Amino acid sequence: MLSILIALVVIGFLMWLVNTYVPMDGRFKQLFNVLAIVVVVVWVIRSLGLLPF
Repeated sequence: MLSILIALVVIGFLMWLVNTYVPMDGRFKQLFNVLAIVVVVVWVIRSLGLLPF
């Protein structure tokens, strides 16, 4: 459980860095954020054993 929490903090920090320092159009930045959140949520659900695949 602690490793999941540490990974979430690192991912959040990396997302903050990308959003702050990488110049992108607003649409691409929003798409990146949504895609990253979906991937992280699916990863957390899989790592907790709630998804069968």
